[in-house]
Amino acid sequence: MNTPQPGSPAGGGESPHPERKGPTVVVAGGGTAGHIEPAMALADTVRRLRPDSRVVALGTERGLETELVPKRGYPLELVPPVPMPRKASAELLRMPMKVRDSVRRTREVLDRVGADVVVGFGGYVSLSAYLGARGRVPIVVHEANARAGLSNKVGARLAARVLAAVPDSGLPGARVIGIPLRESITGLDRAALRARARAHYGLHPEAPTILVFGGSQGAQTLNTAFSGAADALGRAGVGVLHAHGPKNTVAVQQVPGAPPYVPVPYLERMDLAYAAADLVVCRSGAMTVAEVSAVGLPAVFVPLPHGNGEQALNAQPVVSAGGARLVTDEELTAQRVVDEILPLVKDPDVLARMNRATLETGHREADRVLAETVLEVAAR
Repeated sequence: MNTPQPGSPAGGGESPHPERKGPTVVVAGGGTAGHIEPAMALADTVRRLRPDSRVVALGTERGLETELVPKRGYPLELVPPVPMPRKASAELLRMPMKVRDSVRRTREVLDRVGADVVVGFGGYVSLSAYLGARGRVPIVVHEANARAGLSNKVGARLAARVLAAVPDSGLPGARVIGIPLRESITGLDRAALRARARAHYGLHPEAPTILVFGGSQGAQTLNTAFSGAADALGRAGVGVLHAHGPKNTVAVQQVPGAPPYVPVPYLERMDLAYAAADLVVCRSGAMTVAEVSAVGLPAVFVPLPHGNGEQALNAQPVVSAGGARLVTDEELTAQRVVDEILPLVKDPDVLARMNRATLETGHREADRVLAETVLEVAAR
């Protein structure tokens, strides 16, 4: 497979300036799925609102965007990555030259595609996008996390509009709109899809069911705790859909006659996974919290114990509203699953209250609000 070179289109094959009347929107959200998915949700919505528009994604060859963006049908332009060193080193001394080269290549892309607006979602590629667009193309910034990163702090100083998922992100004056999500999530009717979803995953059609996942790679803490509690969950009549990660395995012995405990490497259909569940136990990345809130699924969040504590902050609005509970990584054991999570999933009244509270914190219209803002800025 040929790898696209920096500065060359990937997965598009479009001419530089196709005949069109609508704006060209450049989205910069590479690196991780948490940056790419909101960018793609925006792209889909821009195309729905303005079918004559053109959306181009900006990324680097190191990120997941080389896989995810072409699959969604959008052209991808690659520029050199500029990862920020975490401490003083020889790499730090080479930073100015790397930034200058990446910004130059980014400007070439913006000129070639005829960009009318640049929308950044954070991450390494966004910094190049903001600096490359400065003084040339209007900028819109969206911050998904509870704490803004360096790229978006820089971008916010240059932007025509600044939007955020939650209040107090560290970007002064940001309009709070939530996170743009896929239409398959924002339009999800869990109750209507429940029977199909249960059948798809081989789950019991009626038993209380817990969805467990720890991100794309799984989470060892969740894997250990739930596999250790599998026998107790089965004997209590509770089913489990457990995404353990493609590099992990979870071996559980099914209790005869009990609802199935279904381990899978990953979940290709998150809409069906959400529809199948009565309760979710998961990490609290910004995208996960946004999706769980949008579909109204009661949650037990187990924040990743690393980093700057932003996962706990991401979860806090839903926890404060009563739609979720928070358990630290070190506290999640098989016994904690049996003592707290098992009684919770078997209490329909409590789950109903959590469902209502969760829906009140969700933002199902974030994709439309952001798209309208972007199109307005492009028009001006």
